[in-house]
Parts: sequence; structure tokens; C-alpha cells
Amino acid sequence: MIGTEEEKTIIKVLNSGFWASGSGTGKVGEFENQFKQYVNSNDCIAVNSGTSALNLALSLFNLKNKEVLLPSLSFVSTAHSIVLNGAKPVFLEVNPKTLCIEPETIQKAITKKTGAVLPVHFGGLPCKITEINDICKENKIHLIEDAAHASGSFYKNKKIGNHGSAVCFSFHPVKNLAMPTGGLISLNHSNHKTLRKTLESRRWCGITNRKNVNYDVKEMGWNYYMNEFSAAIGLIQLKKLDKLNKMRYNICKMYHDKINTDKKMPLISGSSYHFYWILVKNQKKFRQNMSNSKIETGIHYKPIHSMSMYKQKKKLPLTEKISNSIVTLPTSPNLKKSQIEFIIQSINKFI
Repeated sequence: MIGTEEEKTIIKVLNSGFWASGSGTGKVGEFENQFKQYVNSNDCIAVNSGTSALNLALSLFNLKNKEVLLPSLSFVSTAHSIVLNGAKPVFLEVNPKTLCIEPETIQKAITKKTGAVLPVHFGGLPCKITEINDICKENKIHLIEDAAHASGSFYKNKKIGNHGSAVCFSFHPVKNLAMPTGGLISLNHSNHKTLRKTLESRRWCGITNRKNVNYDVKEMGWNYYMNEFSAAIGLIQLKKLDKLNKMRYNICKMYHDKINTDKKMPLISGSSYHFYWILVKNQKKFRQNMSNSKIETGIHYKPIHSMSMYKQKKKLPLTEKISNSIVTLPTSPNLKKSQIEFIIQSINKFI
């Protein structure tokens, strides 16, 4: 949902002549500070995508030849970030009622090889992150969160972004906090000042100690920094985030109350509801009927462990069953009440 504020700020950035900088000054630095206050974390560093955030966050910890626990029901970037950092993804089942991984599942999967846990706040519904964090501390392993769906979500009155050592957000145009392109890492580690310096270097090709045209490179880095246009829009979207998430919640309440099935996403006040999901008997036929009614739906996601790159002998029957029946519904704040009612009527007709 955009308005004149976004238009005006883009024109200001355009006319300023300062569109981007690897050093993260200007609007980028301002956005980092505002988001840090919003989630009440120790620090934040902005990047150009949620994928970049995951790659950089995992690079902070020595995970080479270690195992990282994660749900298979996620976007493939979650697993890619593990492989890119020399670790092995170990896929876990999700709770069929929330589609998030449970603390008990994590506890049972931890071995001597486990180096980190990477839970996903699926659809914006927060994992039991306090309990997961306690398990990680007890076992002396790292907690990195995939919060790509969870901007504005909270668990036990604490915003997501305030728990794990590193929490990764995505600000893709379809996300709750929308930008042309963007992501962010929220840091809560005791050594966050040092980690921030490392991230500042690695998001900008490894560049350090820059003074005018002189600089040094001590390690590998990437071209991951956020641009000024994205940050400028993000600053305005951040001010609207709680209001927009409330609108999403109200849409999902209508879905929850009026869709005639009990196989649907729970209604929880802490969720940012990036999307709302239901489970249907015939996924293909249902989606085709909805499409014929001019209603766009999605499938989130094809399990990562079923893809050629990540094929494994171990079966995850719950995850596989869910992926064959899940349908995700639109929750955009731009939806009108009449449109939501039509979507619900159509679902109840075709379910």
C-alpha cells in the first residue's frame, strides 16, 4: 500500500544524486536505526535481499562441515545459505497446525555435528522462538532466524528480531514491509559490535578501512548493500507496518471465521500474516477453479528435500502431505471487503 509519501521521497532521492553507497550511509543508515528501535535489537544491518541476509548471517559463525537444522517447508534460499557457508542442511518436519518447527523436534535432532538452528516463521506465524533459543543456548549452538515473512510479528510480547543471534528479514515488493529490493539482519549477539563491522565489510566486497579513495580488503565479500531508493521507501513503510499488519490480521480473521474447513492457518495475534493458508483435498483442481474465478492463489512451498539438489533418502511424510494440499490465499491490505467476501464464497464453493 503506497501513497504520496513514497512518491515524494523517491523524487527527493532521485534529485539528490546520491542513489547508493556500499558504506551504508544516508537513508540506509537511517533505516537501520529505525528498524533497530522497532524490533528493540542490539543492531541492524541492511542488505539488498532476504537471501543476502541469510548468506551473510550464516557467514558470521564457523559452520563449515557442521549441520544446520531447518524445516524443509521453506523457500530454497533458506537451504542455499547453509550450503554456501560450507554446512549441511538437515531437514525437519513441521507442526501440521502451524507449519513451523517445534522445539521438541529440534531437541531430538541435535547431534554433536549440529552447529546451528535455522527456524522459519512460516507465513508470518512466529515459531516458539523463546523455547528454541533456550535449547540453542543449552546446547551451545547458534540460532539464526529466517523471518522473511515476519516483519512486525511478535512472540510473547517481543517483536521477532529480538531473539536469535541473527534474524534475517526480506523486504521484497510483496512482503509486509515492501521495498523495490531489500533485506536486513537484526543482531542480538553479545559480540554484536564486532559482528556489525564484519557484516559491513562482507556486504561490500570485503572492503574495510576506507578513507577517501584508499581502502583495504582482508577477506571475501559480496555486493549485497541496500540502495537509497529502497531505504527511503522502507522508512515510510516501516511507519505503516503495524497498521498494515492489523489490516492483514482482520482479513485473515474473516478467512478463519468463514472458510468452511478446520484445516487452515490458526488465528494468532502475534502473526503478521504474510499470507493465509488452507489445506485442500485436490490442490490442482481447487487452484484451477479459483483461477477461473479470477482469484490468484499460491503454493508455499515445494519441500526443499524433494528438489534434485537436496534429494535425500529420509522421508518427511507430514511435510510432503502438506505440500500436496496447501494453498495460500492473498492477504494484501489493498483488498476490499467485497473482494474478501467473494474469495471466501469461492473457497467454500470449491473446497
